[in-house]
Amino acid sequence: MSKSKRTGGQGTPATVTLTQADVDFTLHPYDHDADAQAYGEEAADALGVPYGQIFKTLVAEVESGLAVAVVPVAGKLDLKAFAAALKSKRAAMADAAKVERVTGYVVGGISPLGQRKRLPTVIDASALDFETIYFSAGRRGLQIETAPSELVRLTQAITAPIGKTGQPPR
Repeated sequence: MSKSKRTGGQGTPATVTLTQADVDFTLHPYDHDADAQAYGEEAADALGVPYGQIFKTLVAEVESGLAVAVVPVAGKLDLKAFAAALKSKRAAMADAAKVERVTGYVVGGISPLGQRKRLPTVIDASALDFETIYFSAGRRGLQIETAPSELVRLTQAITAPIGKTGQPPR
């Protein structure tokens, strides 16, 4: 992995966060299809990364407010497990417009790093099975690859089994 101090005009709040924290990471740009609906799967296919190793960032509401879930694109967020990980009774997906306003990112390009407001974060425990994982760099068509331990550290996340298998890994 290379430290991407110079991002060639691809700097985002997420890459700035990694650079300031002196974390090794690699940026992976790809051609985003404006008609794509499954952003994570599109990124995995474009980059040739297994669906289990590329993670999507979702935002849900719990009793205490908004919280971030980072789960493999191979599945879905288990809202019950997510709520339990945050010691909450229930969780529901947050409104997209509210998510964009609070995170500063557009849907399909939400990164768990560099959000406008630090939100409680839960990363699916499967991330720790990999030497590196991929997740949005803060815009559609750009992924970050870094060690999952760095993402956990920088987001002050907890890890828990919050993903439900939705499709077989490729």
